[in-house]
Amino acid sequence: SFQLSARGHWSTWPAFASGQTVLKNHKPCCAPEERQSSNKQALLTIPKPRYLEQLESYLRKELQSLDLTKKNSQELKLQPYREIFEFFIDNFKSYKPLLSAIKNEYEVTLAHQKKTIRALEPLKSMVTTVSEECTQQILALQEKEKDEINMLKQEKQRLLKFIDNMKEEKNSLQTQVEHLQTSVAEEYARYLNEYGACKLLLAKLNDMHNEQLNMTHHQVQDIKGEDVVKLTLALKVARQDLTKAQVKLNTMIADYEDVVPRRDFESLEKKYSDLLQEMKTLQKDFDQLHKEYETLLEIHRETAEERDNFCTELQRVQRNYTPRPNWPECSEVIPGGADRWGCLAEGKSSSQLVDVLLEEIGTGALKEIDVFPGWGKGDKVPVYLRHEGEVKNKKLTKKDVVNILKDVWKEKIALEQQTGKQSSLPEFFLSYLQKKYGDAAAMEWSYTLYENMRLCRSNHVLSSFYNILTGKVGEQQYHSQNQLISNLQKELAACDSSNSGSLTSKHMALREAFPLKRKESIQELVDASRYKLDSTEGLIDYISLFKEDEEGNAEPFVAKLRSQYVREKQEHLKQLKSKLGDVTEVKADDLKGAFCTVDPDIDDQTLDTYVGLAYQVRREQPGQEVVPVETALERLLAGDVRRVGPSPREGSTAGFEGE
Repeated sequence: SFQLSARGHWSTWPAFASGQTVLKNHKPCCAPEERQSSNKQALLTIPKPRYLEQLESYLRKELQSLDLTKKNSQELKLQPYREIFEFFIDNFKSYKPLLSAIKNEYEVTLAHQKKTIRALEPLKSMVTTVSEECTQQILALQEKEKDEINMLKQEKQRLLKFIDNMKEEKNSLQTQVEHLQTSVAEEYARYLNEYGACKLLLAKLNDMHNEQLNMTHHQVQDIKGEDVVKLTLALKVARQDLTKAQVKLNTMIADYEDVVPRRDFESLEKKYSDLLQEMKTLQKDFDQLHKEYETLLEIHRETAEERDNFCTELQRVQRNYTPRPNWPECSEVIPGGADRWGCLAEGKSSSQLVDVLLEEIGTGALKEIDVFPGWGKGDKVPVYLRHEGEVKNKKLTKKDVVNILKDVWKEKIALEQQTGKQSSLPEFFLSYLQKKYGDAAAMEWSYTLYENMRLCRSNHVLSSFYNILTGKVGEQQYHSQNQLISNLQKELAACDSSNSGSLTSKHMALREAFPLKRKESIQELVDASRYKLDSTEGLIDYISLFKEDEEGNAEPFVAKLRSQYVREKQEHLKQLKSKLGDVTEVKADDLKGAFCTVDPDIDDQTLDTYVGLAYQVRREQPGQEVVPVETALERLLAGDVRRVGPSPREGSTAGFEGE
């Protein structure tokens, strides 16, 4: 089956032909053109080795038999080339070590690249989450900026209108002042005219008096028997009196020429005082309005600058942010169509919709996988995944996975109650599978359950078990949430005196069951409890609030309880971090002081438990070591940390809210 040369060695076709036939672009510097053409003609007459033809024929048959429409078509296509290369290595004994080393190095490189690709897959969800958070922040900034700008615009319009009214009032008052000044000038002119008329009248009176005197003189002369001496004396005295009266009158006229009557003077003085006081008041109001106007102009200028900065920032963010996806298009690729997608997407945010979509895609792809690659048996590999080679996929449904995990919890709790010792969930998980399915099949079930838990993050049963199994969350947090729900069920049953299974929203006893929750949180629970009711006055079937479907999905009421548990713990730890300040490391005593400040009602036992959780030590061990603040907060977030008493700030405002 091999093509040998005449001397009994391996045929080197076409290596023993001219070098130009192997490397087409290579030209020997000394080869003449005649020799090159003769070498080409000689190559055409040399047949291929039989072994080469057999390898090429085998490769063609294998490639034609492959189904290249599958997802892993490239790996299937690579397999025939591997086999050809192995045949080639086996028949070249002398070069076998070198060729085997080359092949192994390529295999190691391919495995490393696959591992790198698998490691980069989780970054997809991280990128999507960051994109959604940025989108929400942008929308929040836009909404906040929009409300503030509208409020400032309205305030500006109101102040501008107020300024216009004051200007109109000022113009009106100025007009009144001018009118009064005109009236005073007219009165002054009228008094001058009267003064001139009075002088003319006095001159006429003097003339008339002289005429009367002359007439009296003529009459006296006509009187017979009158005493001339007596009349002459009387006339002389009368003329002297007239001269004195004329002098006195002229003196008074000269002294009081520019004087007005006291009554008119007092009236004008009073009007002037009133107008002056009114003008001062208006001037003061005008100065105040002018100052406020300048302040508003400055505020408007700063607001305009801030608005321009926000607009610039918004345009920059709009150029960089990822467009929001069109979620209804997902119904075209989800099994069940638009109806099932509508049920899955109801009441969920974009981040949750991404998790649902990835879950549907992942579970669909998981059903097509027949085997899982083993993780190996290294120390860093979890005990329930330590296996070499391939592991068979059991292809379980979500319902089967939920039932198995619930049974694991049931068996673990029963064992701990029986022995009085707490066991590790990863080790118990493996022992449970080995006990129920045998050592041989335990890894198949373990890998199948692990992959389903890893993909189904929207299901509480699967996600909580996965977080505890991988160490992201403490087991005590899971038991605390269940105990919280169990206590609430007992409280509601105690309120149902008639055992009818129904209560009104007023008799739900949520405030008694959760005395530390805020009004908003209680209202959220009430709204979640009657989401199926048409009105707010109907009876609530509180028993149905705690039911789960066959896949372990709880009702919105229980889901809201769990989300509030996580949110309240995050708010509590946020207050704790704020109390610690800007320090990067914290001692146990400082952490205790911060806990006592944000939660004054905390007892010593609970305080020691929380400090031991943050420092990963037991209560009886001294806690004087220093740990980073972020590390301590991450450990507390993974554990069961809750507020014991009301917040000092909430306690001080409780009376105000009640009013």
